[in-house]
Amino acid sequence: MQFDELSQLYNLPLFDLIQRARKVHEAHWPKNEVQLCTLLSIKTGGCSEDCSYCAQSARYSTGVSAESLMDKDEVLQQAHLAKSQGATRFCMGAAWKGLRDGTQRFEKVLDIVSSVSRLGMEVCTTLGELGETEAVKLKQAGVTAYNHNIDTSPEHYPDIVTTHTFQDRLNTLRHVQDAGISVCCGGILGLGEGRDDRLRMLEVLSSFNPQPESVPINSLVPIAGTPMGDSDDSHQVDSFEIVRMIALARIALPKAKVRLAAGRLQMNQELQALCFFAGANSIFYGEKLLTTGNPQAKADLALMAKLGLKPLEPNLHLEAPQPDESRPLSPALA
Repeated sequence: MQFDELSQLYNLPLFDLIQRARKVHEAHWPKNEVQLCTLLSIKTGGCSEDCSYCAQSARYSTGVSAESLMDKDEVLQQAHLAKSQGATRFCMGAAWKGLRDGTQRFEKVLDIVSSVSRLGMEVCTTLGELGETEAVKLKQAGVTAYNHNIDTSPEHYPDIVTTHTFQDRLNTLRHVQDAGISVCCGGILGLGEGRDDRLRMLEVLSSFNPQPESVPINSLVPIAGTPMGDSDDSHQVDSFEIVRMIALARIALPKAKVRLAAGRLQMNQELQALCFFAGANSIFYGEKLLTTGNPQAKADLALMAKLGLKPLEPNLHLEAPQPDESRPLSPALA
């Protein structure tokens, strides 16, 4: 979807925008189901990158200590717990720049993925930059989706991160898609971006061929010690802006799961309900989201029961979306 189209939709009265998004949602997701995802940090802190919002960067003093990669048995214990609580996708994140084939830690990750994939949940990983070989081996080990957010617009990205480029992100996403893995890719609201940056972010996401299978919409949780961690409200995102972005994401990416991600702890039940109505159909589920809080599982299930929503069953044979042959593959390599 082009920027001008997104801008016209954005400027609609809120209820008109939601009404349009709701029609798209009902056409593609008619069963009132919500995907429940649990995210576990399998390697926390000590990252060499300088993402200005992230508590796990070694460049900032945030109180997050650098830890080694978790043992497989410990990961499996957490995965079993997530499944027992109703999670249908288990996501594993590691704080480092990326993975390279032939290294000991990559072999450990492959072993962990292979074991988790046998538990009856979809397996998602977010491990930083990947090359072609690494993506293929993760697919073979059982990864069904790979998370690699673009965060914001290409124009605003250099103001947020300097240790890698926006094109680096696109390159990894291309390798993931070429390997037959579904892409999980979204952004963060509240990084000091303007309205146009948010629309450009959605323009880029909707231009992917194939489009992402899931799209997390995060709201910044300011972390003390990071450049974005000041105590004032300069990065606070208006509730109605969040709803607008959810609705726009639903229209621009009709087949994607649109996920309420970081920042949901700060949302009351009424705001979450409005987001579900506007097109959100996936949440991170459990007590912790990497290094920030997340509503507890019981509260999530209680809210879903009030709204008449039910968990989406896992798709263990999840096939990555197929590209439209009439359009160029995207994101493109430089």
